[in-house]
Order: sequence, then C-alpha cells, then structure tokens
Amino acid sequence: MGGKRQKLIRKAEALLQKETGTVFKDPGGKLNICLVYPNTYHIGMSNLGFQGVYGMLNRMPDVLCERAFLPDPEDIGEYGADELFSLESKRPLGRFDMLAFSVPFENDYPNIPVILGLARISPLARERGPREPLVLLGGITAFSNPEPLAGFLDVVFIGEAEPLLPPFIDAVRKSDGREALLKNLLGMPGIYIPSFYEVSYRRDGSIVGRKGTVPGAPETVKKQVAPGWRDFSMRHSILTPDTEFSNMRLVELMRGCPWSCSFCLTGQVYNPPRVRPVDDIRKEIGEPISAGTAGGRVGLVGPSVSDYRGLPELLKISGVEFSITSLRAGAGSIGLLPLLKGQKSLSIAAEAGSDRLRRLINKKITEDEIIETSRAILSGGINLRVYFIAGLPTETEEDIDGLIDLVGRIRQTAPRGRITLTVSTFVPKPFTCFQWHPMERPEVVKGRLKRVQKALGALKGVSVFHDLPKYASMQGVLAMGDRRLGPAILSMARDGLDYRAALKKAGLSEDFYIFRRKAADEVLPWDFIDAGADKQKLRAEYELQTGGK
Repeated sequence: MGGKRQKLIRKAEALLQKETGTVFKDPGGKLNICLVYPNTYHIGMSNLGFQGVYGMLNRMPDVLCERAFLPDPEDIGEYGADELFSLESKRPLGRFDMLAFSVPFENDYPNIPVILGLARISPLARERGPREPLVLLGGITAFSNPEPLAGFLDVVFIGEAEPLLPPFIDAVRKSDGREALLKNLLGMPGIYIPSFYEVSYRRDGSIVGRKGTVPGAPETVKKQVAPGWRDFSMRHSILTPDTEFSNMRLVELMRGCPWSCSFCLTGQVYNPPRVRPVDDIRKEIGEPISAGTAGGRVGLVGPSVSDYRGLPELLKISGVEFSITSLRAGAGSIGLLPLLKGQKSLSIAAEAGSDRLRRLINKKITEDEIIETSRAILSGGINLRVYFIAGLPTETEEDIDGLIDLVGRIRQTAPRGRITLTVSTFVPKPFTCFQWHPMERPEVVKGRLKRVQKALGALKGVSVFHDLPKYASMQGVLAMGDRRLGPAILSMARDGLDYRAALKKAGLSEDFYIFRRKAADEVLPWDFIDAGADKQKLRAEYELQTGGK
C-alpha cells in the first residue's frame, strides 16, 4: 500500500511543481477548509469560480484552503486502504474542518459520494459523526436545485460566493461545534440547511409541500448576489499548463446576459447583468499572479463577451495574447474580427435550425446574421465552431432540415476553413420557462442527430460532434429531480449502476422527472428558492411560446 501512496503523492507533487500562485499555510490555529471539485484536476482548474473561491478563502488570515479533486480514472483503484488527500499538504480529507464542494454541472453529482467514500467519510449527512468534516455545497447548481444532493449535505450556499462566504466564516468563528454552528446559521440570508426540512409527496410522486423541522426554518431562501462590480472577487488564482486553457488567466468581464434566452439557466439566475469597468479589467490584467508575470495569455469570460462595450479597447492592449471563445452573430462581432487575427478558432451559438425556432427560444439572431458572421470568420482564416441544440420544444423535422441547409449555405459562402458543429441535447432547467416542458425522447433525438451527421459529414471541411442523448437524459433527471434521488445517486457511486438502473432500484422513474409535462400549479423541488424569477411570469412566457404544447 505504501508504494501506491507514494505514486499518488509523486503525481500530486508533479502537478504542484507546474503551478504558479499556489498558497501554502500552516494549518495551526486556522479554520481548515478543503475546496473540492467533483471532477478531475484538468477540468476543475479550468473553472474560474473554483479558482476564485480558493483565492477568496486564502485571503482570510485565519482560514486555510486547500484543494482536492476526483482522481483520474486510472488512479481511483490505487487508493485501497489509503484515504483521498488534499493537493497542497497531502492530508486526508477527513482531517479538515470542512469540505466545500464547488459544483457547476449536474452530471458530476454522483462523484460527490464517490469522493466522500474515497476519503472514508460517511456520504450521508445523517450518518456522519461530530468529528467528521462539515460538507458544504456551492456553485450554480446549488442555487438552481440542490435537492437531489440534500441527503449528502450539511450546508448549501444559495447565491454567489462574495456576499455569502464572509458572514458564514464569521458564524463559524463564533460557534462552538457543529450543532451550535447550524443553529447560528439558521435564517442567515442565502444559507440552506437541508436536514432542517422534510418534504411530503402524493401517490403520483408530485410534491405536496415542504415544512421546517426546527423552529425558525424559513419557508424560502433568497439567493444572495454581489450587488455591483466592485464586489466581484472571482480572480484567477493559479496558473498551470494542465488545464483546458494551459497557463491562461481567466478574467471575468460581466455576470448575467442581456439576451436571456428562454432555455438558459445562467441567463436567468444571473440577471440583471452586472458589467465591470474597463479600467478594472485593465488593472487586473496588469497584476501578476503570485511570483508570475503580468499580461501573458488572458481569456475573457462572460455569458456574452462580444456585447462588452469596452472589448475593442481591451483587445488593443499590447503584450497580451487574448482569447475569446465565442461571439454573438451580428455586425458588432464582425467589426471585432480585425482585432482577433491571432485567434485559431471562434464559436457562434446558432442554437436552432430555423428563425421560427430561434424566435421561440428568444435567440434574437437571424439566419442571415449567422451566415454573414460565419463567412467573415472563415474568410479571415479562423476556424469556426457552431453550436446547436437538438430536441428543443416544438422542434420538428423541418427545423432539422433548416439546420442542415444553414450549414450548407455557410459552407457555400465560405468554401475554405474548418467548420465544426457541436450539437447538444435540450435539457430543461429550473427557473427557465421550459421547467414545465418534457424532454424529447432519446430515440427521437438520436434519429435527428444521425440525420444531421449523415447529411453534413460528407461536406468538405465540416465535422459534426454531438453528445449522447442518454447522458443528456441523466442530466435532466439530476437537474429537475427532488431529494428522493439521493439513494439512486448513492447507488451510482457505490454499485456502479447506470442512472436508469439506479432509478429503478430506488423505485423511481425518469418518465416522472423529464418525460411528462408538469402542471402549472405543481410544486417544483426548487420552489423554496427565491432566485429572482417570477414563476407566474415564467409560466405565462411558456404558454405564449409553446401554446402549452
């Protein structure tokens, strides 16, 4: 066993040696928190939110924050009798005061009990002893719908880290033990304690209601947000070549999106948009990370980067190699292309194959704008990636014909350059007007994807990639589910069952969660969260766009 542990430690040390900006602290006399990303190092270190929370916590003098990740697949079996440890100090996770999971993607939910199991920590909150770490959840999934994970969690942060972390840490400082802390957190804005509630269900599986099991448990928990750009603290903390962006610093331009597409969770829960001033961005770009250098490679981040008014000014900064992954189709983006000559590829999100369907999802771009922007990108020697969604509400075979025809016209107007299509499957999300809408059946989506692949795969310089509809269905179940999913998630982690087998074992059905239309007055699992979205207005938008069909 010792040899296996040494192998894992050498791998961790190799990662650390390539990092710039890592924080090392003496754990004595400090609150020890391990920030955990429920996927691999490569993916987790590519996430600006994860990086930002690491920096925020370590700027507090009496707090130590280290990191842990889901081991690479080839390493999971190496743990045997050893416990999963943190990257910085190699301490077992069970020796930390708290484990804070940062979770942006629902399909990573089953990795949480996997990680807890590897750390020899009881996955279920009710089975954890007073000496085991407190388990926390943050990230966009935490304030959209944390209920499928309710049984694993002690505390959930509903909202953004900036307004939530300081008062939470202050409450920890003033509390003597787990029970005292949970009592002091009761009713704190944006703090949700799942064990303080119980949910009742009808025989058909729908929710009757939820009630607090302790005095003072609030009926609703209001999402907390950083009120303005001066409160943003998401800063890239560590540079490493072992990420999706390889030694590129990510810089946040804005939160929220001015377009609010109907299917997009991010566009809904981060509204109204908040935009950082150009001078602040310039200052951040000029600041070195730890002993590293300023400038270098910078990725500009935001839901709609090409709508940032100061973007042309930023792109003219000398000595900086900028990366912008996507543009919004339109004349404004075309005007930016002379400033992006070093870019190898750019993406645009067409989403749907027809103007009719784009109007339905509130995607305010036309086919002509998509074609002209694509032509300008490809003619400038830049490769093009176009994003589409299959299985959108009211989608027909004619819309798929439109998608095929649209890509053919793009290829015709720009015969050179590489075009890559990425087609994902529509997944309804909480706090969008499609939260009542059923997903399309996988066999239907498969047929449409196959038709797109066959029609466009023969075009010169065109590649088509798509997700697997079954993984989209799993994402839908986890995104739209309730706390009864806990045993199924645990079965996926412990027994290696796929999600359908795990649902069956738990006496649940994916038909209930994603393949039926929900009633207008149905209580939804996330209704207790005040995310700033008006449920009646969302329902009215849904009826208007789909006719309730």
